[in-house]
This record gives sequence, structure tokens and C-alpha cells, in this order.
Amino acid sequence: MLSILIVDDDPLIGRTLMAHLTEKGYDVILSPSGKEALEILNHRQPDFTLLDVRLPDIDGLEILRQIKEKDLRTSVVVMTAYDDMKTTVEAIKLGAFEYLVKPLNFLELDLVLEKMGRIKSLETKVNYLLEEKQKEYTIDNIVGRSPQMREVFKLIGSVANTRANVLIQGESGTGKELVAKAIHYNSPWKSEPFIVINCSALSETLLESELFGHVKGAFTDAVTETRGKFEIAGKGTLFLDEVGDISLNLQSKLLRVIETRDYMKVGGEKILRAEARIIAATNQNLKALVEKGKFREDLYYRLKVVEINLPPLRERREDIPELVTYLLEKINRELRKNVRIVPPEVMKMLVEAPWRGNVRELENVLTRAVILARGEVILPEYIFLEPEAQRIYGEELKPLKEVEKEYIQHVLWKVNGNKLRASQILGISRPTLDKKIRQYRIVLPPEV
Repeated sequence: MLSILIVDDDPLIGRTLMAHLTEKGYDVILSPSGKEALEILNHRQPDFTLLDVRLPDIDGLEILRQIKEKDLRTSVVVMTAYDDMKTTVEAIKLGAFEYLVKPLNFLELDLVLEKMGRIKSLETKVNYLLEEKQKEYTIDNIVGRSPQMREVFKLIGSVANTRANVLIQGESGTGKELVAKAIHYNSPWKSEPFIVINCSALSETLLESELFGHVKGAFTDAVTETRGKFEIAGKGTLFLDEVGDISLNLQSKLLRVIETRDYMKVGGEKILRAEARIIAATNQNLKALVEKGKFREDLYYRLKVVEINLPPLRERREDIPELVTYLLEKINRELRKNVRIVPPEVMKMLVEAPWRGNVRELENVLTRAVILARGEVILPEYIFLEPEAQRIYGEELKPLKEVEKEYIQHVLWKVNGNKLRASQILGISRPTLDKKIRQYRIVLPPEV
């Protein structure tokens, strides 16, 4: 039931309004003075307030001013017996939803309240969706208890309350954007925009226009003036995905914005102010690109005020069972299914897999399995992984120690962590195997 506060010193008007609105199904509170009305507003915060301008103790517009200053969640309709243009303009400027002249037309009042009710309902839904979206990107939803992920969580917590630029590095599919959103939505600026731009998907000209905007006539297809992502982001976050693909020419322009916070639209002359925090991400080794002359060293250090390195999934296999549980809940919710049981032999398959595509690949494999499943159980035949030879060696040429590490780990998981059996298969002594487990930080099966 929606609640309405009536603030009017005329007893007859107050009682008449109260009777009418109670009959309409509203929870009505009546106050004859401004002071009492402010006390009610501070403690109960009714959905709507019908506010008379002329009150014996406090001017109605002053009450309206205090409502807006305190950000009290009530929509105000101003009522007055004086149809005064100056008062009307002032009331609307102060944030009144509507201005009605006495004697009130109840039909007009009902329409105004109905409209306010629809807006209130929409605002509630939008706020709920925003809260749910923010929940989706809390640190709690980045799954992992491995030492590497605990370090990531610490960094997120440390940097979230600052405006420092952040550089997130990691292979494709490790969750770089998820970490960026966790930083943003756990910060004091979470209500500001989080704007994503994929630097590898656009040509240099288009990317510059996307970042800074352009004025009409700046180039052939510039038929109207547009806002750039820096402008749209405001005081929020601008997430530059695949920042390593930006051209050297555009890197210098981006560096200038970071250093001076000033920029101009493409073809424009007006200087604009960039206030957004920059979070950059890449699956490339930016330090190596700097050494090759493909990325500016000064920009590199400007971006990596705080650096977060996300480990590949194959280096934190102990997190996979928990990740499977989390992802299955998400997939079931999206597909409206109830596939939740993962037999031990299936979990073993998932933990052993190389996951070249990291968490994204794991989610895709599980999504396909849930689609194929006929009951609540994921059977081995629903899991589609890379062929064995490709799984061990991959499509790319790699250093011998990486191949050795993966194969030793593969054998250990195949024999359920039996080191004696594994050393026999590998043709090495037990002490040598123990040494390599420590050297490569090999993760053993949970049973061990």
C-alpha cells in the first residue's frame, strides 16, 4: 500500500483529502504544520507528499527545499490557493512533481497520483536491477580460494576505494572484465557509468572517435556531433579492453589525457575534462611490447599504477570444483534447468582438462553439458574436451618445461595422486618427482 502525507493547516481540506485518498486505497497521514511534517518525513518517509505552500510555521517551499537537500524518498505535489507563476516556477525548480491549484480537482489529483505510482514502481524495479547487477560483480562472485586468487582479492579490495588506474593482465577467458567490474561496483563511484571499449575491434580512426567523440563534419560520415566514451563515463570507470592493440599514434593521445585530464573531440576546438578512472586489460605481455617498441613505456607505467595478474585456470586447478558449482548455478538459472549433480569421474575430467580458454571455456563446456543433460546429472558423454594429443601439446609451440609440467600433472591426476605409480610411468625416481612437484608448483588431486 502506498503512503501519502497531507500537509495542510485547513482542517476541512485535510479531512476531505484524507477521506478521499483512504477510499482510494492509500495509507494517509495528516499533518497541520510544517514542523510536524518534517518530523514525519524524517522518520517515516511516505511515498508521496501533498504539500500546502502557505503554512502557519514554515513556508511550504522551505519544506520542499529540505526534502531535496536531505534526499528524502518522497514525491511532492505542491498545493496552493494562489495561482502564482513565480511560486509555480520555484516549486518545480526545487523538485516538485506537480503543482496543483485549490480548490483541488479530485480527478486531476487522482491522475497525478496514478502517474506518480507508475514512476515509483519503475524506479523500484530499476533500483532492484541495479542492486542485482552490483551483486553480480561483488568480490564474492569471483570464485577461487587458491593463493593466486587470494592475492587478486586483496588487490581488488585495496584499489576499489581509490581513483588509481589499474592494469589487468591475463590470458583470454580468465575474467579480466569481471575483475574490472568488481573494482568499479565495490567503489564509492559504483552509481557512475562503467563503460567498456574493445580496443582491438576498431580501426585507429574509429577508436579515437569512440574515445573522444567527434564534432559534425570532422570526417566524411560525421553527420552529427557525438559524445565519446570519456564523456559518457563521467566520474565512473572507462574499461579499455585489449589495450595492447592501440596504435602508437593513439597511445600518445591517450597518454596526454591521462597526464592532463584534458582532451578535445575529433575535429573540435573546445577543451573537455576527463574524470573517469581508467582500468586497462590485455592478454598480451605489455612489458614485452614496450621492449619491442610497440607500446609506449610512459603510457605503460601510467596505466599500471596498480597491476593485477590473473592466473590461468590450469595453474589454479584446486578452484575448479568450486567454479563448477558456481557456474552450474548460473547456467541453470539462465537456461531454466536443474542440472546440479557432477559425478566424481566427471569432476576429475574437468579438473584434469588443460582449459586453454580458461574460465570462459569451462563455462561453455558446462553450458553444452547442461543443454544435453536429460536429468539432474552431468554424464561423461556430455563433456566435450580437446583430443588428448592436442590437450597435452596444444596448438602453439611451447617451452619444454611447460609441456613437462602439464604432462606430470596429467599423469598424477590419472593415477589419483599415487606418486609411486606416477614415478614408474614417468620413468623417474620418487625424489625426482617430488622435486618437480615443488619446482613446478603442481596441484595434486583433492584426495591427496
